[in-house]
Amino acid sequence: MDIDITVDQHDLLTLCALRAGDATLDWSLLARGAQSPEGLAALMDGQVGEDSRAATKNRPLLQQALSAGLDDARARVDDELAAADKVGARLVTVLDKDYPANLRVIGNLPPFLFYRGELDQRDARSIAIVGTRQASEDGLRRAARMARELVEHDVVIASGLAKGIDAAAHQATLTAGGRTFAVMGTGIAAPIYPAENRPLAKAILSAGGALLSQFWPTSPPAKYTFPRRNVVTSGTTLGSVVIEASSTSGAKMQARLAAEHGKLVFLIRSLADTQPWAKKMLDEGRAILVTASSDITDRLGRAADIQAAGQQRQQLALAGL
Repeated sequence: MDIDITVDQHDLLTLCALRAGDATLDWSLLARGAQSPEGLAALMDGQVGEDSRAATKNRPLLQQALSAGLDDARARVDDELAAADKVGARLVTVLDKDYPANLRVIGNLPPFLFYRGELDQRDARSIAIVGTRQASEDGLRRAARMARELVEHDVVIASGLAKGIDAAAHQATLTAGGRTFAVMGTGIAAPIYPAENRPLAKAILSAGGALLSQFWPTSPPAKYTFPRRNVVTSGTTLGSVVIEASSTSGAKMQARLAAEHGKLVFLIRSLADTQPWAKKMLDEGRAILVTASSDITDRLGRAADIQAAGQQRQQLALAGL
């Protein structure tokens, strides 16, 4: 196993791999508690400092799992690290300075990300372009145009590597010479899903972008992985632009998540005109109507400032505040 990993990182992954009977621990609870070495040490000692419903539920599970021993969990971690290493992936955790700045400020953050390619400080100034897999020709054109116009303003484009709107946004960014990263609904060492986007994933990496995953490296696609992927796609960015999405679409869920995360939610006019959920979000002041890309770019800060805010957040966690 050649993947570069510290003792603290290994301990954090071990906590994530623990089981109490059939139950696993709440990973976001672990992530919130482990943002400093002292917080991680407390968790390894069975202490959950947080006062929340999740803490009350997980505290006895953590203590039960720890009392059963760490051998199985550590073995699982080593197997997963070996799988990640095989595909050239790397690891970043909440303990690390280069954990994405935007992701650190949400409550349901993941404890770790495995990634291929390069993380970049510019990713702090990123926008997710999302929408339905069953996109219309107009929707695909709108997604591509939005990506191109944002790239002209040095915005990094994120999406979920799904077919439809996601793929159009990634591809248009690459064609325009911009930076894009994909948040995956599978493990970093699992086959790219959907298979038709394998060439796109390769092109993202070739262009210096990144593939990110919050799952164990060998995790296959599953019903629960895609909603969780939406959490990270929202969390890693300053905001989400929804191009085309029905009331049952994952992109609608991402708009809701982004609003809950305190991120910017942008809805284009054609969506607002055709989807009652989009009109409702606008009427309630939870989203911004986009008629031109300047409606987005005028609201974005500088990447360096955003990065500094994320590091300040980590310093507060280290200070136990």
